[in-house]
Amino acid sequence: KGVEAVVVTERDEPQAVIGSSLHEDAFPANYRRHVRDNRVLGEGVRHGTERASSLQLRGEYLYVADGPNGLRILDVAQVDQKGFSERIVDAPVSPLDQRLFVRTRDARSVASPTTLGVDPTRSQLPENREQKIHPLYAYLYVADAEEGLVLAGAATLLDGNPRNNVMERALAFNPDGLLKGATFVTVAGRFAYVGCDAGLVVVDLDQPTAPRVVATLGDLRGVRGVAVQFRYAFVACESGLAAVDVTPEADGSFPAAPRVVSAIPLDDARGVYVARTYAYVAAGRQGLAIVDVTRPEHMSLARLFDGDGALDDVNDVKVGITNTSLFAYVADGRNGLRVLQLTTPGRDAQVLGFSPPPDPRLIATWKTAAPALSISRGLDRDRAVDEAGNQLSVFNRVGARPFTFAEMQRLYRLPDGRLFFVR
Repeated sequence: KGVEAVVVTERDEPQAVIGSSLHEDAFPANYRRHVRDNRVLGEGVRHGTERASSLQLRGEYLYVADGPNGLRILDVAQVDQKGFSERIVDAPVSPLDQRLFVRTRDARSVASPTTLGVDPTRSQLPENREQKIHPLYAYLYVADAEEGLVLAGAATLLDGNPRNNVMERALAFNPDGLLKGATFVTVAGRFAYVGCDAGLVVVDLDQPTAPRVVATLGDLRGVRGVAVQFRYAFVACESGLAAVDVTPEADGSFPAAPRVVSAIPLDDARGVYVARTYAYVAAGRQGLAIVDVTRPEHMSLARLFDGDGALDDVNDVKVGITNTSLFAYVADGRNGLRVLQLTTPGRDAQVLGFSPPPDPRLIATWKTAAPALSISRGLDRDRAVDEAGNQLSVFNRVGARPFTFAEMQRLYRLPDGRLFFVR
């Protein structure tokens, strides 16, 4: 029934997450008040929609998959500006000169290839040895249950000119109805992963206005979420969490025979977020499932966490670090937003290192006006190249650049092209 922006940290430095261990140390009076109020967060901003089943924030805009209204784009630049009476708006300049929506029949999911402000029209400086920004970054991708995969031009929102903010549909892609029932889409490298009635369908976006299907994994039914990390796609589906080997061929194409290499059975997997060596699965009535994916071909369930029964309708989860601690933000259906502290300095013995084992505890709640369905992914800090070797950002030294695809392949292929493994 709408979107809600919720204040989850203190405004003063250190910007502690409310209810966290740092909050207790740095703002003891505020922390005691938070605990006294049953750890309920105190401030949020709401904007009505039809059915906001998927969200993605990028810069000052929030992309919303809004069911029969299609793709809606909300301006949230003033969401924390108390001088504005309406802090989330549809058309901040004029509805006569802007069109921040694209009509589709039944939009269920929206994906931005990156949360960075990547502008494919920006000119490159030769001394930086930059690669051209791939044209797929000029679009937003919408999974529509009736139309399949819908592409909408997004570059107009990245050029700094508010007078041309007129969104246009680029195309709808649904060859022979293959993408019917599309309810989820994410983009990794040059490929879109679409969950639909046919299972998991992979679409090559190397030429975004001429997409083509490169794989269909029909055994993965009821796909609700996909997270791609390095050589593997982790898929939340009706049978649980599956790890799929999607190692690209030497020429960058999708593997001819992608395969499920391991699986963790779960009763009600609804979404997944992967951070380093752990996958966090929104597991519906089971709460949050934490899966060790250090060895994707031998995944193991680290733990199920439901906060002693408090989390029982988990639809989505996103993970981020604030002030050295790891947090999970959970869309817990009828229970609203939940904030979990996953690592706690001074409490967890193994809190240091590249990927310490998470030990979640529920630290804050926000009761949404309607069931919480989706959480926006955070800013991809320091991400300079995607899974296909496409450059996303510029380093701050002349001549600096990220790896190319060929250089990335040296991390996992021998000189003769064969994959190498560490057992």
